[in-house]
This record gives sequence, C-alpha cells and structure tokens, in this order.
Amino acid sequence: MNLHQITAGWRLATALAALALPGVALAEPQGFLESVHRHVTLASTVTDNGDLNPYAVVVAPVSAGKIQKDDVLVDNFNNISNLQGTGTTIVDYNPTTKQTTEFAQVPQKLAQCPGGVGLTTAMTMLKSGWIIVGSTPSTDGTTKTKGDGCLLVLDPNGKLVATWSGPTINGPWGDMVTIDNGSTATLFISMAGFGIPGPDVVDPKTGYPVTVRKATVLRLEVSIPDGKPPVLVSQTVIGDGFAQRADRDNFLFGPTGLALDKDNTLYVTDGMDNVISAIPDAVSRTTSAGTGRVVTQGGLLAWPLAMAWTSAGHLLVCNGKNGQLVEVDPVSGKQIYGQWIDSDQAQSPPGNGDLFGLAMTPDGAGFYYVEDDVNTLVKGTR
Repeated sequence: MNLHQITAGWRLATALAALALPGVALAEPQGFLESVHRHVTLASTVTDNGDLNPYAVVVAPVSAGKIQKDDVLVDNFNNISNLQGTGTTIVDYNPTTKQTTEFAQVPQKLAQCPGGVGLTTAMTMLKSGWIIVGSTPSTDGTTKTKGDGCLLVLDPNGKLVATWSGPTINGPWGDMVTIDNGSTATLFISMAGFGIPGPDVVDPKTGYPVTVRKATVLRLEVSIPDGKPPVLVSQTVIGDGFAQRADRDNFLFGPTGLALDKDNTLYVTDGMDNVISAIPDAVSRTTSAGTGRVVTQGGLLAWPLAMAWTSAGHLLVCNGKNGQLVEVDPVSGKQIYGQWIDSDQAQSPPGNGDLFGLAMTPDGAGFYYVEDDVNTLVKGTR
C-alpha cells in the first residue's frame, strides 16, 4: 500500500468515525472533487479497425455535421497491434442516445503529415464545426521512429480537409486550449517532439532514457473564413525548455495539460518535473516565458497530465503515474484533494498509465475521462 492509499483510507476512516459520533458534523468539502462519488462507464472507445488507447476527450460546443452539441469526441493513439503513435480514429459518444459511432478515420500514411498519423490529446472543436487534432506518429510504437507530425483539420463530417506542419510543430502532444471568436481563434498546444531520441538512448546516471529540455508551448492564431477551412495565420512560442523523455510504456513524457485562466495566465503540467507552471500574458506575449512560474510541485502530483477547470476556478489534474485525479487551487498553489478514479490493481501503483484525457461536463457538475487500460469513456458525477 502506498502513501496515497494510506491517506485516502485515513480520510475515509475519519469520516466514518465522525458519522458515528452524535453531534459531530463533517467538515464542508474544500473543493469540487470531494463531492464526486459516482463513476459510470459510458462506452468502449475501440473502433471497428481495432484502434486502442484513448487519449483526447473533447465536448462538442455546437451541433454540426454528424456531431450533436455536447457529444463527447475521443481519439485513439494506438492501432490494433497496440503500437503507439499509429492510431487514426475519432469516436463520437452521444450522451442522450448513449450511442457511440466512429466519427473519423484518417489515413495512416499521409504525405502532408511528416511521419504519418498517430492522434494525440491535442484536439479541439471550433464553434464553426471544424475539428483540429494533433498527430505524433511512429512506425514501430516508439520514439525511435517518431515523425515530426502535424495538426489535422477535419470538417464536422469527419473528412480531412487540411494539414499544418512546419519547424515549430513537432510532436503536438497535450491538451489544446482554444479561444474561439467565430471568425478567428487562438490555439495553445504543447510540442514534445523536438530532439527526443529513442528509448534505447539511456542516461548513464539514472538508467532511464535521456531527458531533453526542448519541449515548447505554441500559440497559433487562426482565421476561419466563412464556409471554408481554418487558415493558420501566425505562430508564437510562448514557453520552452520543458522536460521531455522517451518511454517504452508511455511513448514519451512531455508537457501535457494546458488550462487558460481569465487573466490570460496559461497553466502547464510538466510530468517529468512533477510540476504545474504558469505562463503570464499567454494571449498577448511575443516572447517565450521559458518554463514560467512554479505553481505547485510534488505532493499528490505524480506525472501530472491533462487539466480542466472547475466552476470555482480550481484545476483538476490527471496523474499519469497512478489513477488519481488531483484538485489544485492555482492562486494559492494548494493541492486540495486527491481521488482514485482508476484503482486498477494490475498496475503498480494502481492505475499507473491509465489516465490521460479529461473534460468537464457542460453543466460543470461532473467530468469525462478515459481509462486506457480498458479502452473506455467514463463519467464522474456527484
């Protein structure tokens, strides 16, 4: 039993003891996560072609094409052979009908996308109906054969209409934050592929694959002509020097979670350094802030990945090294609460490597997430 399990057990025992004592009231929850008690499996994310390993979770902001407003889009990073960096499909879960359909399948080999296609957590849907998704491809399931990848633009019927690539785009990896103004949009994406070698290149001091501090956060300005696909207008690196490392089990580690605050501060998770950082003036800055300011580090964090905002302005953060979701107050840096949302004992620690994508439900009362170990979409609710 690890420290997090002991802590969780102690909290439960304390709560039960308080309930047994007359006149003793339980403390009010300090945040959102303590009020979530139900976790419901909604659907399998495995497609007809056998794609596995669900990554991105995006809630549709509008109805367009085959997509209904509030549908949940999930993409896959692995193919039927379970090779990472080879998944090509996006599924669409409709919460009303509870039906799952295949929304799109992109060609595995795509000349316009350096290295081919392996869909990542970098995905968004614009109010105009266009879907933009990142590709960090491989041919053998490791970073040894990793291509630079690209960003793919799909119409709301799942048809590929454009690709974006270039020197600032290498391994589009983590959550895609979107400011959508209708005719224009601003996108924030982490890039975790620069200079990363294969997993066989080992640091003799640690015995692990070498850590390379070249990962970036990229801001893209996009124009959306009426009735036409989005056009990439400009690109600005607003953060750099984040840690990245090859890994056989997880393909790579790099900055993954992005969350933009109302004051234009962009929060970034860096799993290798086990930290959440803040980049100020993310919308307007013209230079890189480096790795930004440390908000919180260590503690309940264990390879922090995807992030989402609660209605109270706290961050929910998925752990990659265990099956916990952690709630953080970004103002104080306090880690409020940790909850095991995937306690699969087949991994060590429980849930290790199972979590990735995360999105709040439209009403803010729950959240969607994926469990990579069983290829499912799950909903956490009060």
